[in-house]
Amino acid sequence: MTRAFVSIGSNIDPGKNVKEALRLLNKHVYIKAISTVYLTRPIGPRAQPPFYNCVIEIATYLSPLELKRAVLRRIEDVLGRKRTANKFAPRTIDLDLILYDDLRITIDDRALPDPDIVRRPFLAVPLHEIAPGLVLPGLSTSVDEAAATLSCDGMQPLDRYTDLIRKEILHDRK
Repeated sequence: MTRAFVSIGSNIDPGKNVKEALRLLNKHVYIKAISTVYLTRPIGPRAQPPFYNCVIEIATYLSPLELKRAVLRRIEDVLGRKRTANKFAPRTIDLDLILYDDLRITIDDRALPDPDIVRRPFLAVPLHEIAPGLVLPGLSTSVDEAAATLSCDGMQPLDRYTDLIRKEILHDRK
């Protein structure tokens, strides 16, 4: 099985949509870890609700392309994701493959590992939480260094919500 990481974000009914995305993902991949869920400010236009953001670690036999198209995109469709020209528009759910083992590739115009890991704290901090010491292939830095250099201003941990979804999704794990 391959170790991979997926970022999850939502700012349209986020409490419901993040949890439902995790339930649906759990049917297709093995979810090994769920980071703290953070309430974060939107990127781009500020006149929209804040986001719930987290990162999960998964194990899968699917290729990156299969994972993205057959699982992540389908779950986004099921949860009513509407794609527009504005990549920063509000969304019911956003599921992005950000790291796939030590692979360095581009899929559908998205690089792996996602170069935004070193620029966006809502990716670096949760990734560091569940995978400390992880070296980011081709980015000449570790997730520890990336998380340490970014400001967490505007990131509020949602500890109770995180505990609830971890109990529900990871309930039978030791």
